[in-house]
Amino acid sequence: MHRLSLIKSQALHNSSAGRAPSFVDQSKHPAHRAGKRGAMPQTLIRKLEQIAPLSDEEKQVLREAVVRTKDLRPDEDLIREGEQPTDCHLILDGVLCRYKLLPEGKRQITGFQITGDLCDLCGLVMGRMDHSVGTLTPAKVGIIPHQTLRRIIERHPRLAQALWQETLIDASIAREWIANLGRRSAYQRLAHLLCEMGVRLNAVGRVADGMSFEWLVTQAEIADAMGLSSVHVNRVLMQLRSDGLIVTNDNTINVLDWQRLQKVGEFTPDYLFVSSSDGNGREQPPAA
Repeated sequence: MHRLSLIKSQALHNSSAGRAPSFVDQSKHPAHRAGKRGAMPQTLIRKLEQIAPLSDEEKQVLREAVVRTKDLRPDEDLIREGEQPTDCHLILDGVLCRYKLLPEGKRQITGFQITGDLCDLCGLVMGRMDHSVGTLTPAKVGIIPHQTLRRIIERHPRLAQALWQETLIDASIAREWIANLGRRSAYQRLAHLLCEMGVRLNAVGRVADGMSFEWLVTQAEIADAMGLSSVHVNRVLMQLRSDGLIVTNDNTINVLDWQRLQKVGEFTPDYLFVSSSDGNGREQPPAA
């Protein structure tokens, strides 16, 4: 059994109510699209273009960087703390998480990783992982060898700078998570998380109808990320719905009042460093 699966099995064993319910209905995981090799890194290109404009040549370099893909099951470790990776992984579909496993078996999720994220870019420079990365849903990743990334960095300075800035944005998100967990109430934490995920998903074209996005993460996984119990997460979600801020429908979260949700969560998108449009002229969700 994979270590991430073992953690969840232990959590279920310790819970009298069994597996905590999802944000939404987990029984309807979408089919994952294989895609053509040349089109697969498009979400990464879209993200990096919000950092710096890319030439056609630079875009082609990124398209050719993925040498193969890998399909992953839910609750599967992609890479574990202490390992020395030789590849980076670009998320093509699904939701993954970064996490730390404590000696007594408790897990702290330190970040959610979505389509377009290079979920282990730090391994390229550091050589060894200081945390683990695992799947929360079925996922597909593109594999980019370290030697390929090193050639890209050496030959394409603008791509090197964009990738460097991508790692700095990861650090910015981590700092915001520390503030969120340390100083905000449970109600504020979840509101803030929903705002963050909405903006990040919108940046890679995964938001529809104003502010509606797919979200397959369970309440138990949210609890591991927000330092709460599953029961507390459930109560907060009920309150967010009761207050007219969100509606959940199948595997979708619909934000009914974006301005109020931002105000409740004390959310401003500055730390995400996304542009005001998505690269195709469509506006991002409005700032507070």
